[in-house]
Amino acid sequence: MNVDTDRAALEAALEGLGEHELFACDPALADTAAFCAAYDFALEDSANTIVVVGKSNPPVYAACIVLATHRLDVNHAVRDRLGTRKASFASPDETRALTGHEIGGVTAFGLPDGMPLLIDAAVMARPRIVLGGGSRSWKVIAPSSILLGLPNAAVVEGLASPASARTGSPPD
Repeated sequence: MNVDTDRAALEAALEGLGEHELFACDPALADTAAFCAAYDFALEDSANTIVVVGKSNPPVYAACIVLATHRLDVNHAVRDRLGTRKASFASPDETRALTGHEIGGVTAFGLPDGMPLLIDAAVMARPRIVLGGGSRSWKVIAPSSILLGLPNAAVVEGLASPASARTGSPPD
């Protein structure tokens, strides 16, 4: 896809959801830490969309939104929500096949029909968030409340925890 096609798809997915801004970025700087440093955004305002797979037959998938300063609790909170015995991060290939999005640009907007969207409650406490835009060329800047208008969205307390509380060090 090219930047114009990516933007058109993103605009269509955002239609009717409320106030937002599209922010073009260098695809080489799309990964969260590099993006925040290059474009002067705070990590605590950056929210990542991560696809998780629950190990079952057939596999169960969910998209999870977590602040960049937090770590997703895949082994407990997400697994329990999926109702599976095991869960893990979906591979880049699985993520691309399911969503059409590359890692570094995965977005909650335009997910496949029926895919659960689990939002860590800490995301909703931020007045403004920066999210992937469906490609490595775009980000979406919007009030966190925009997520509540998405299908299959559920705010989950404790879906993630601050990275420093779990590891004793800041996130990478």
